Amino acid sequence: MTREFKELRPAYGFDDVAIVPGNITLNPEMVDISTSFDGVKLEIPFMASAMDSVVDTNFAIAMSKAGGLAVMNMDGIHGRYEDPEPIYQEIAETPREAVTALMQKIYSQPTRPELVGKRVEDIKRGGGRAAVSFVPASTKTLAPIAVEAGADVVVVQGTVVTVRHNSRSLEGLVLSKLVEQLKVPILVGNTVSYDVVKEMMAQGIHGVLVGVGPGAACTSREVLGIGVPQVSATIECAAARDDYFKETGRYVPIITDGGIRTGGDVCKSFASGADSVMIGSPLAKTREAPAHGTHWGMATPHASLPRGTRLSVGTHYSLHQLLFGPSSKTDGTENLVGALRVCMGYVGAETVREMHNARMVYAPAIKTEGKIYQMAGLGS
Repeated sequence: MTREFKELRPAYGFDDVAIVPGNITLNPEMVDISTSFDGVKLEIPFMASAMDSVVDTNFAIAMSKAGGLAVMNMDGIHGRYEDPEPIYQEIAETPREAVTALMQKIYSQPTRPELVGKRVEDIKRGGGRAAVSFVPASTKTLAPIAVEAGADVVVVQGTVVTVRHNSRSLEGLVLSKLVEQLKVPILVGNTVSYDVVKEMMAQGIHGVLVGVGPGAACTSREVLGIGVPQVSATIECAAARDDYFKETGRYVPIITDGGIRTGGDVCKSFASGADSVMIGSPLAKTREAPAHGTHWGMATPHASLPRGTRLSVGTHYSLHQLLFGPSSKTDGTENLVGALRVCMGYVGAETVREMHNARMVYAPAIKTEGKIYQMAGLGS
């Protein structure tokens, strides 16, 4: 009798792989790192996560002026409280053992539709692009209000989102209907699998977020045991995007979302197939971030099963320094845009889409090989 066993396929994260230099090199100023979502062009392919600790109105404006895009979480405190500043202060000052219960209370307040429109108007008035995020359950009600107020991009986001979702409602969120109704780019996530990406793209959406549980403030991998390391997840989802493009002629970008700490992580995301990256904790450390060095995930206040934690990340640099330098660090945590440009030059990629062709190797020793003095803290 032949027995069948469940097969485990290896999966790789940022620290497991290395990018192989190309046969042709370019000066960094010659590369084009722009990307776009159905006509909404970003000069730099960086997005700020839809987290209350990262994005408020002022941060969204600053990120837009830097050439990227910040997504405001409209299911968060900005959609519930007229003045969020006291909420930020209370979360930062509450003892660690009591903070999750506090946030469950804070996020139990109902979302106020008038605030959704107001936040969008404030961003637009300040000269920024307005990108707003909703969980699937609130999208049908609140997304039209945001678009009416002038939102440029709508993000439908949850820990795991699929097209085929069973629920007790008469009709769940139908992405194709949402695309037809709103007439703005719709980005959807998160997912890590080929089939889900292709099914989402067939609904007419304009971007897919890739990543389940890799963020610094998220504990879904510990609490639920779900997730796929980001390099493997991005490669699989990029394959779905490329196959969909071959079949339809419509190119739908993917965004690697979460787990990115350094310029090397950024570069490996694009070499894996990303068209853009979404980052949270590095941006939470900027002087422009609204939580003043405190950071938490959006699943932290879940009413019955919190999947996140509040972190004290500190305030270390300006948004400009994080993105464009100059860097005072040698660990790759600053000048992320510069790192991407230089890496693209080394692999000979003139555009983001050419960067997808960069060769990578499995190299778990890439960060430790020959680095004994650095690891001992003795390097210069």
